[in-house]
Amino acid sequence: MRVAAIQTTAVEELGANLDAAQTLVEEAAAAGATLVVLPEYFSVAGTPEVLRAGAEHLDGPTVTWASSLATRLGIHLVAGSIPERSRTEDGRLSNTSVLLGPDGRIMAVYRKIHLFDVALRDMSFRESDTIAAGHEVVVVPLDAGGLGDEGNVAPVLGLSLCYDIRFPELYRIMTLDGATVISVPAAFTSTTGPAHWELLLRARAVEDQVFVIGAGQVGTLPKGMPACHGHSMIVDPWGTILAERTDPSPGVVIADLDPAVLTDTRNRLPVLVNRQPDAYRGLHGNNRGF
Repeated sequence: MRVAAIQTTAVEELGANLDAAQTLVEEAAAAGATLVVLPEYFSVAGTPEVLRAGAEHLDGPTVTWASSLATRLGIHLVAGSIPERSRTEDGRLSNTSVLLGPDGRIMAVYRKIHLFDVALRDMSFRESDTIAAGHEVVVVPLDAGGLGDEGNVAPVLGLSLCYDIRFPELYRIMTLDGATVISVPAAFTSTTGPAHWELLLRARAVEDQVFVIGAGQVGTLPKGMPACHGHSMIVDPWGTILAERTDPSPGVVIADLDPAVLTDTRNRLPVLVNRQPDAYRGLHGNNRGF
């Protein structure tokens, strides 16, 4: 299965962002990608006021655009994330990733669980002031693609967002729930990105023996958002970087996911089989054998 990570630099204007994203998604599809992942907040970026003003329901213009694009190109499209209009009593939004199928239907919806509340040396950010945390782990079988060929593991996509990458429990749960590919739309900061982005993507791929697709924002975003690291990449279950974009500009990263690599890695290094759930009783998630 050929996959693509899209790297963008979002602005405050929805139309400009969708036009820029569409050009890159079309480039990825023309190159043969059947699963394309857009970054976090690809449709609108800015202050909390800008996010609130640009927030939508799932039948709004961005998901409608993504549905039409996925249908026209015949691809699975991860609409990285959008600010979803309030679903909570306190009026906070959701940071929501939506998977559209080749027929345009919504196949899965993931609302970011881990919110970016940090105080770094040169910046502080409180995502939870604007965004309410999601609570549902989301994995979904893909209904087409080459990962299921020749008796190998069928493709099952796990959905995550940006800061989630620092929480290995989430990725292990997705893996135990069947994920073989995990998407990570992100707006990873230029402060932490050089030290941690590649390290974390590769670590999650290696420890859970899955393919990881990291699609990032890059460069200077509108006021209210941190400058972003970019460096979108696709990593295999051995931790090998299959493709990456080191140029700090918008673009497309494409790689072929070889199902034999996943199967062979899990057979030769059976860390998932060798787990000892009885020793992990101090962790939450006992319904999954932790």
